Amino acid sequence: MSQTETHTFQAEIQQVLDIVIHSLYTDREIFVRELVSNAADACEKLRFLQSGGTDAIRDPDIAAGIRITTDEAAGTVTIADTGVGMTRDEMVENLGTIAHSGTRKFLQAVAENRKADAQLIGQFGVGFYSAFMVAKTVTVLSRSHQSDSTGWRWTSAGAGGYTIEPGGELPRGTQVILELKDDAKDFARSPEIERIVKRYSNFVTFPIEVGGTRLNTVQAIWARSKSEVKDEEYQEFYRYIGHDTEAPLFRLHFTADAPISIQALLFVPSRNYETLGVSRIESEVNLHCRKVLIEPKAKGLFPEWLRFLKGVVDSEDLPLNVSRERMQDSELLKKLNRALTNRFLKFLAEEAEKNPEAYDKFYKEYQRFLKEGVLSDHDHNEALAKLLRFESSATETGRTTSLAEYVKRMPDGQKEICFLLAGSRDAALSSPYFEVFQARKYEVLLVSEPIDEFVLDRLHEFDGKRIVAAEKADFTVPDEQPVEGQLTDDEATGLAGWMKTTLGDAVNEVRVSKRLVGSPAVVLEGDRYLTTTMRRTLKAMQRDHEALPSGAPEFEINPRHALVARLEKMRHVDAELAAQAAAQLLDNARLSAGLLEDPRAMLQRINGLLEKLLAPR
Repeated sequence: MSQTETHTFQAEIQQVLDIVIHSLYTDREIFVRELVSNAADACEKLRFLQSGGTDAIRDPDIAAGIRITTDEAAGTVTIADTGVGMTRDEMVENLGTIAHSGTRKFLQAVAENRKADAQLIGQFGVGFYSAFMVAKTVTVLSRSHQSDSTGWRWTSAGAGGYTIEPGGELPRGTQVILELKDDAKDFARSPEIERIVKRYSNFVTFPIEVGGTRLNTVQAIWARSKSEVKDEEYQEFYRYIGHDTEAPLFRLHFTADAPISIQALLFVPSRNYETLGVSRIESEVNLHCRKVLIEPKAKGLFPEWLRFLKGVVDSEDLPLNVSRERMQDSELLKKLNRALTNRFLKFLAEEAEKNPEAYDKFYKEYQRFLKEGVLSDHDHNEALAKLLRFESSATETGRTTSLAEYVKRMPDGQKEICFLLAGSRDAALSSPYFEVFQARKYEVLLVSEPIDEFVLDRLHEFDGKRIVAAEKADFTVPDEQPVEGQLTDDEATGLAGWMKTTLGDAVNEVRVSKRLVGSPAVVLEGDRYLTTTMRRTLKAMQRDHEALPSGAPEFEINPRHALVARLEKMRHVDAELAAQAAAQLLDNARLSAGLLEDPRAMLQRINGLLEKLLAPR
């Protein structure tokens, strides 16, 4: 009497199977990852049972492992494990029902018994049926770990149902034999299987052999305690995952349980490749679930401004979709992103405190990414602000300071953090905008790139102190002794009114300055939200359909300066010449502020003034 049983899939199960085969997965090679993951689950279950020591295990001396063999001539792939195996009833339950999860039941039993954690992956049923994407027939040979078990054979062509029959004398564990479709014969090549295993399953705990050679020799050191991992192992792992021969600047290895379970190992490369002429880099942090690759170069794990990181993030809490190819819960992904980002920023702050030289090296390489974060990611501005570094009028040339250090040095009279943008330190310290700060002995941050001004403006404040550009700061020079030839208040006010009339729409307002010491005049941006440099930068970025806020600059004159005093006298003697001098004074100030776009008119005026100066007397 035949012992072969024939089972028919239910109609709805057949529909689900059709979805699994034709629609669920985006890449057919995923079947290797799924079957290897199921094999790893079976091995993990065996290890768990052996650790309990309560049940007799068949062939207890045979170690748990996974072996993959290929046969190009026959067009087959076999994935075998020496795990727990299956009885006849377990075959019917696990393989005969789509999305039935033997693994899920096992985890539930573990939780109920409050025993040691078993590192298992996903749903057996759906992952198993990915085999039918590439196989026209799938045969499963299995023998349970139970001492009195016998072997069984399960066979299906994926259409309609399956058969199950005694399998004869089999070793403990499970063998999944795939007879490949004609368009999938490439998977019967050993090198192709090796490539897929190394891509997705290289960190599986149990040995994986392909053609008799173990492939997964690199350990998942992120899952081990930091105290157990040697520096050489970190370096070897970084070379493997980072494809980099140079040692990383920093590494962060941490574990977290709340708000989500995380095991992470992150590296900062020694070089910022975006500054080396390379196009925009992509994040090279890979997402794993229990040591199995879910998404290489995962999107959304970190904000874009941390794209320079390399490493691994592993979480057991990921609610993956049934194909394990992407996360279903966007809110949980946001939590994961937030937790990872906060932890890395905390790490950088710690390094800056205890190892400032190493942090300075990091900052020189990666400061643009942190500044990009300030401009694009308001949620982390407070933490990012603490990491920024700038030169200062109070530091030596080439030395930088933090905003926190600046605040500690602020005298009682200074209520704002002030910064000044200039092309160089010397240019900043000789700028008319710096004169009032020098007179008051107030510190000023010296920034040299336009992005710095936008970054500090976006921060707006730090430690309760408002951050303002030097030209926007409302400071006045302390009372000084009058100088010879200085204009009286009435003279200065009269000159300012005449200059406004003479210069017309070229200026919004002309007023007597309270901030200048050694410079005759200065221009200030009239818009309360912009500085002169911001306007210049935005104009350079401007598209035809965009418009900047309108408004001519405000013009301040220094009544203590000899040039201004002589201009006041000249306007009463030669108004035309005085008007040319006033226009030149404005252009000089605009030039100093970087606002003079076309110097041709100014050059013509200078030549005219020189002609008059050099005319025969």
